[in-house]
Amino acid sequence: MKTKKEDKKLTKDQSEKKILKLKKDLFNMRFKKVNGQVNNPAEFNLIKKNIARLYSNLKGSKWQKKLWKGK
Repeated sequence: MKTKKEDKKLTKDQSEKKILKLKKDLFNMRFKKVNGQVNNPAEFNLIKKNIARLYSNLKGSKWQKKLWKGK
């Protein structure tokens, strides 16, 4: 997985693609959990945190652009 700094450098399209990929991974992890095939249960939280981080980066960059345009 990439670091936080590398996630901040992603473009909007790259961030959205990564979010979709992580959501698919989370969906598959849920099925593995039900079947008892999960190797690393802590990976659940890591995936959710990465999704939240990417969403906040997208939203933050959108607000920053609006603030700088107004000045």
